[in-house]
Amino acid sequence: MTTLDHKVDFAVILTVKNANPNGDPLNGNRPRQNYEGHGEISDVAIKRKIRNRLLDMGEAVFVQSNDRKVDEFKSLKDRAESIPELKKLLTAKNSSADEVARLSCEEWIDVRSFGQVFAFKGTHVSVGVRGPVSIHAALSVDPIDITSTQITKSVNSVTGDKKGSDTMGMKHRVDFGVYVFKGSINTQLAEKTGFTNDDAEKIKQTLITLFENDASSARPDGSMEINKVYWWEHNSKMGQYSSAKVHKTLDVRSKVEEPKDIEDYEISLKELEGLQVDVIDGQ
Repeated sequence: MTTLDHKVDFAVILTVKNANPNGDPLNGNRPRQNYEGHGEISDVAIKRKIRNRLLDMGEAVFVQSNDRKVDEFKSLKDRAESIPELKKLLTAKNSSADEVARLSCEEWIDVRSFGQVFAFKGTHVSVGVRGPVSIHAALSVDPIDITSTQITKSVNSVTGDKKGSDTMGMKHRVDFGVYVFKGSINTQLAEKTGFTNDDAEKIKQTLITLFENDASSARPDGSMEINKVYWWEHNSKMGQYSSAKVHKTLDVRSKVEEPKDIEDYEISLKELEGLQVDVIDGQ
């Protein structure tokens, strides 16, 4: 497989309707907001969804969440040491950090995409891998309205619980919001991790289908939708333009005072000479 030989930039427009796209555990799990009131989805949450989609595609993923893991390992250390050669390197006193990085990147697509730190208790090696795929946090185009609903738990969790079964809680949702996130793939780091052109295509497909198999009580099926994916492929390793200049060509703004649908937004895209963009509808 050919190592990625050209720079890639991308942007994604998504809609949220009556869902909590990314709760903040430090704020009662309310949807994340910045100081201007705009909604936010952290880059960590986006990468988690990409990893889940890669798992759905049958790819080997190192950082698996407990509710979606596809193997028997209970920790990252266990998963790393399941590779005999990698276990030997991690436990040896004079191992090569480059060899640890090479083996881990060959084994797991998320390591060669996003990077990973290998530093576990009981091992003698600490290795940091920098990945070529960088992703910004998603921000809503306009400030969001959050509805909070009081809910009731009508059953005791354990026998003999002194609390009554009818205890109260809160559930929060974004009424409606259009979010945008952007990212890029660096060829210099791709060369170091072995990230390939095929890997880039897989990342592209995960973005198009980001919310498939992602339903939960906070995000019911259909409440989160990918509207558009913009994928720029440069004709060189360094790229014809900076990522900042490419990302600025996409402009999303509301046409009405209180937008309630994606049709209430105007989406414009400026052309950059010599740089083609693939515009894909979400699925």
